[in-house]
Amino acid sequence: MILYHGSNMSVEHPKLIKQNRHLDFGFGFYTTSNRDQAANFAGKVVERSKNGKATLNIYSFDEEVAFKECKLLKFDAPDEEWLNFVAANRQGIYDGEQYDLVYGAVANDDVYRTITLYITGILNKEQTLTALKVRKLFNQLVFTTEKALEYLSFEGKELV
Repeated sequence: MILYHGSNMSVEHPKLIKQNRHLDFGFGFYTTSNRDQAANFAGKVVERSKNGKATLNIYSFDEEVAFKECKLLKFDAPDEEWLNFVAANRQGIYDGEQYDLVYGAVANDDVYRTITLYITGILNKEQTLTALKVRKLFNQLVFTTEKALEYLSFEGKELV
């Protein structure tokens, strides 16, 4: 599988760096198989940080081996379990089981608005899940441990 990571720099040796914000799947190194999504994110990183160049980092990943040898949490769809996991992580209150890899749909800006409406009680769970079904959601694979990062191989980079 080819994975991408959008950044404002080349990331040949990914590291786990504590974030100052709460993300969908918690702490980790975020990748996607969707090139356009990663390129778009690279632009956002440059805009937010005001430095560097939008860089698409490209990796190879043997998911068959890694998914067997690592502790994996995989969401096949943005269902109730996914929603609960993302909502807890976005609020910084997830205290459940820890995984090496987490794979599933991305809560992008549009989806995050819907999740925020759910977290604040404006939408109930059924309304939120219905709203999510009409959106095209891309995937993300998050590496949450050093063990998981060992399965990721840097292949190159492109300025986007």
